[in-house]
Amino acid sequence: MDCCGIADHHVGNGVCGCCGALRPRYKRLVDNIFPEDAEDGLVKANMEKLTFYALSAPEKLDRIGAYLAERLSRDVARHRYGYVCIAMEALDQLLMACHCQSINLFVESFLKMVAKLLESDKAALQILGTNSFIKFANIEEDTPSYHRSYDFFVSRFSEMCHSGHDDVTDRTKIRMAGIKGLQGVVRKTVNDELQANIWEPQHMDKIVPSLLFNLQQAEETESRSPSPLQATEKEKESPAAVAEGCLRELLGRAAYGNIKNAIKPVLMHLDNHSLWEPKLFAVRCFKIIMYSVQSQHSHLVIQQLVGHLDANSKSVAKVRTGIVEVLSESAVIAAGGSVGPTVLEVFNTLLRHLRLSIDYELTGKYDSTTNVSNQIIKEHEERIFQEAVIKTIGSTATRDNGNRMIQLMLLKSLLQVTIGFQSNNLLATLPTSFLEPLLSTSLMEDAEHRLLVIEILLSLIDRQGNRHKFSHVSIVPDISVLMLKVDKCSRQDTLFMKKHSQTLYRYIYMSCKQENNSHIHYDALYAMLALISVELANEEVVVDLIRVVLALQELSFTNEDNLPVWTRCAIHALCSAYLNLISQLTSLPAFCQNIQQVIEVRRKEALYLLPEGVFEDENSVPNSMDRLEKDLLFLQSKISEVLAGSGYSSDRLGIPYIPQFTEEDRLSKRKSIGETISLQVEVESRNSPEKEEKMPAEEITYETLKKAIDGGAMEEQERERRRQVVEKFQKAPFEEIAAHCGARATILQSKLNQIFEITIRPPPSPSGTITAGYGQMQSRSVPVYEMKFPDLCVY
Repeated sequence: MDCCGIADHHVGNGVCGCCGALRPRYKRLVDNIFPEDAEDGLVKANMEKLTFYALSAPEKLDRIGAYLAERLSRDVARHRYGYVCIAMEALDQLLMACHCQSINLFVESFLKMVAKLLESDKAALQILGTNSFIKFANIEEDTPSYHRSYDFFVSRFSEMCHSGHDDVTDRTKIRMAGIKGLQGVVRKTVNDELQANIWEPQHMDKIVPSLLFNLQQAEETESRSPSPLQATEKEKESPAAVAEGCLRELLGRAAYGNIKNAIKPVLMHLDNHSLWEPKLFAVRCFKIIMYSVQSQHSHLVIQQLVGHLDANSKSVAKVRTGIVEVLSESAVIAAGGSVGPTVLEVFNTLLRHLRLSIDYELTGKYDSTTNVSNQIIKEHEERIFQEAVIKTIGSTATRDNGNRMIQLMLLKSLLQVTIGFQSNNLLATLPTSFLEPLLSTSLMEDAEHRLLVIEILLSLIDRQGNRHKFSHVSIVPDISVLMLKVDKCSRQDTLFMKKHSQTLYRYIYMSCKQENNSHIHYDALYAMLALISVELANEEVVVDLIRVVLALQELSFTNEDNLPVWTRCAIHALCSAYLNLISQLTSLPAFCQNIQQVIEVRRKEALYLLPEGVFEDENSVPNSMDRLEKDLLFLQSKISEVLAGSGYSSDRLGIPYIPQFTEEDRLSKRKSIGETISLQVEVESRNSPEKEEKMPAEEITYETLKKAIDGGAMEEQERERRRQVVEKFQKAPFEEIAAHCGARATILQSKLNQIFEITIRPPPSPSGTITAGYGQMQSRSVPVYEMKFPDLCVY
């Protein structure tokens, strides 16, 4: 044995002992792959002989592996690292070449050698062992393993991910090796049912935090490129980039039953390191998660977040706010997958936490059963949390593929919250982030949705308890019997209307023309007009509301939208009821007299234009409604005259109200903005009842009768006339247009101003306009490439 030991000691240097010829062949073949000088590298010719021998006698493979492991351990102990590298290279080549029944025992030897290298304190050996393990992980073995364990590798690679090596370069290399090693473990075990389950908590609790740690380090120390396409090669090979790729791969492989164990460590990591506030890292983590898990499993992630919010119900507001905002971001992504009943769970949870937050704010403590509070309740932080909850509920419920019943439940819940709610400042109660999603829902085709939204707005606007006094559209002879409570419009209310009035006006205008409206919709819209007049009206608002109502009358009169007769009559009835109310609210005798005259004429000659004829006796509604005589209509010229005599702005009243166009309008194939404005100017000059008396009576001749019979020719002429009008406004210089319009220069200028405003700024959001009055805009910068230009400006 001594001779053999001496031979073993010298064989690496090419010296044969007296017993060399007696050594087993596999040992001699192994010894021969090592050169006299380690710098010369693996002896390739001898390596080919060893590989051929292993393939010819696979039963010797386990002995070859054990002997190589023995040599490697000895070389590591003697710090002969060159020979260590040669041994690992030989092992790698044997692994790649041999796939026999006895491979398992060889693998055991190989893994012992890898473990030996990973336990070293030398960065180079750790990286060497990791690289070999990664090559092994990519091999598909022909024979299953019943007893192999990777627990050590999970623990060691996770430890390497947290390396605190003094040398920055070595620390980075070790961390990257650890991440790639974990990736190798996952690939090797995730699809092998005979392996230890990598999804067990004891493994996930090590793997996931290790990956998040490296992602977190990047957030703190690196400035990431805004786009992966712009990332440098260094960033692509950084620990953060490799960790993100590994996390995505891990989550992408997770089956239904494994999602919980993969997500729980993420939540614990964010808790332990106080990463919910600020929320940026938490949001980034869950975006990675939501885009990586299989879409049919996305609702499980939402459930985990909801459960974590429940677990943190008594945590400080900042933590709860962070969780809710992450939930909001995740729910939007999950909307493209299968959310299922989780939506209901999310709503119920958020509403419950909203109530808890209000209780915390009112009581000043988290536990109502004791008088001792361990933490101080900060009112403004609770308010921020409440806003986050409301935003999350809205963004989840109003998505395009949202379930109708869920949306109805949300709106009904919101209505119950608003009933009895007293708001001193509508700017705070109805911020843009809440008002716009709410109003965008109101213009959906679903009639029940629209009615609920109107009722919600009425509950918030009605602060004097006047809502029940406007329960039905009706002509009230004397509004003093209503005993209205009217307070002076506050500064906050004025600011609210400056910011949101155009949004509300458009909403009222668009809601009135919905064909599936019933009488209860017009009751609610009448209440909306009335409450705005009572609660929020100053002189400018009164004038604008009259303009909106006159525009509705014009809409029904011209019927360009081909509305049903009953809808047209209902709009006329709504206009008459509101003008009767506002004329009495302004306390202007001339105004009241003018409105009452028209109402009396309608009562005698056209009852179907009044509330009692439309909503109480629907049999009075005619089958068709021909052109109405001017004495049946409220004329803008006469209203302007009586209001101007009392100091109101007749110029503003003389500008017809036109609702701002949104992307939704364009998608619904309405006319282009340029065509609509051009045609409206022409239509007003021809069809307005106020201008009929100025038009000379047309002489009836044979030619006119012939044209009337020849409908096709008339339609062609009409199309040509419209084309000429549009072309004129597109190509003619301003001076020629102004000269052509003559007396209508004021109206024309307003149209051109609107075109100019639309051209130099982006269109308003889908729920309403961006403007607040005239000449005021919200300070929201939009890139030029996102702007939507009218057809008039595009050629």
